[in-house]
Amino acid sequence: MDNLTISNPGRRRFLRTAPAAAAAGFTLSEALLRSSGAEAQAILHVPSAPYEIIAAHQIQDDLAALAAHPGSKTLVSEEHFTIVLAAEKKAAAKEFEWHEYRDHIFYICDGSTIYELGGTPQNPHRTGPGEWLAPASEGAAKVTLHKGDYLVIPRGTPHKRTTPESVTFMLTAPMTPRAGIEPVKA
Repeated sequence: MDNLTISNPGRRRFLRTAPAAAAAGFTLSEALLRSSGAEAQAILHVPSAPYEIIAAHQIQDDLAALAAHPGSKTLVSEEHFTIVLAAEKKAAAKEFEWHEYRDHIFYICDGSTIYELGGTPQNPHRTGPGEWLAPASEGAAKVTLHKGDYLVIPRGTPHKRTTPESVTFMLTAPMTPRAGIEPVKA
């Protein structure tokens, strides 16, 4: 078999960490199988409804509505995660933001946007429990995202979005439950 070269460093990191994540999942599954029902309930998050389906036609309808009137729509808001669909035109964040208790996973549905990521925040100020802003982040890297791209921003990473034209995206925000933390807004 030929030696394959993977030029995307994010993909390399994923390929290195995926086996560890799978092993952790198997370990949790095995622990749940061996535990009593009460122990399993203590380990697992059991939402009020066992699942939620968001049909493709609902998402398409929401995308069409957002294309006509940019803004955001929360699709799911649970204790441990939020999913938001959003569209914006010619917009720019004034400051970098970062979060102590939640990650961001962006999927670009249409259009493009520019992110400034990482670096060292300059003159940070807290806006709420676990929420921070800073006017600048020294050493931040710029990336341009296009339709079909994903961006994973781990908690604690400064980030700022600028959309020169238009973008529609889906944001999934897994979070560690903390008292006083509000659901994510796009």
